[in-house]
Amino acid sequence: MNTEVTGAGGVRIALRVAGPEDARPIVFVHGWAQSAAAWSRQFADPALAENFRLVAMDLRGHGCSDVPADGYDDPEQWAGDLAAVLDFAGPDAILVGWSYGGLVIADYLRVHGTARLGGIVLVGAITEIGRKREGGKTGPVMRAALPAALAEDAETAIPALVEFTRAQASEKVPGGYAQAMLGSSLSVPPSVRGALFRREIGSEDVLAAIDKPTLVVHGSADGVVDPCAAEFSAGKIPGAVLRWFVGAGHLPFVEEPEEFGSVLRRFAGNTADQQE
Repeated sequence: MNTEVTGAGGVRIALRVAGPEDARPIVFVHGWAQSAAAWSRQFADPALAENFRLVAMDLRGHGCSDVPADGYDDPEQWAGDLAAVLDFAGPDAILVGWSYGGLVIADYLRVHGTARLGGIVLVGAITEIGRKREGGKTGPVMRAALPAALAEDAETAIPALVEFTRAQASEKVPGGYAQAMLGSSLSVPPSVRGALFRREIGSEDVLAAIDKPTLVVHGSADGVVDPCAAEFSAGKIPGAVLRWFVGAGHLPFVEEPEEFGSVLRRFAGNTADQQE
């Protein structure tokens, strides 16, 4: 099912939804220049879709959501968007943030705290951004893509995005999925692709204040977000568990979907048990 909510400033945020309405929600937040379609393998997993309420958002400027002219550097805007999604999803949600989605979750926590959450899963995620920010350190694949992937000129941007898509993960990623990823990237306006990088913000205090169960998942061969970003997050969040997907790149939920689904189900189930 596809629907929408109204985010910060009246921006329309598109959602993809599956699973029983009364089940525990898992809210998925995708990464830079992608969309809710990134989580297609999780939505196709009966063990997840039949037992949890799955809600995946298109970030502002991405997918089928509105494309405002500005606000991409404002934590309040990202926090407001995600708050609207959580209003729709329901209480005690597990937040799953991949790549840039981890920074969006940090923005939400910065503004609203953890009260409405049941747990947090960071997947190949950054939690801060800017020069010398350890929690936002990028790898060689991301550095090689910039600045060409942000260009207005199609002859410059398209080859960079093709190579970026190809290099994100191992050969286990199906060709159709990789092509859909490229399509998602190209559908995001160059101005938005660039705006997401024009931020400078740290999150040590935000991470240190997290008081809900947190799982940090990262591919050991991730070339987009440096694995040290996972170590940073896990080291700052009290009680966080760090789970490496050995040999995986930036897409462990696609490269190893069965294992990722199993890990996510156990985490969501365990945190529910803790709250009873």
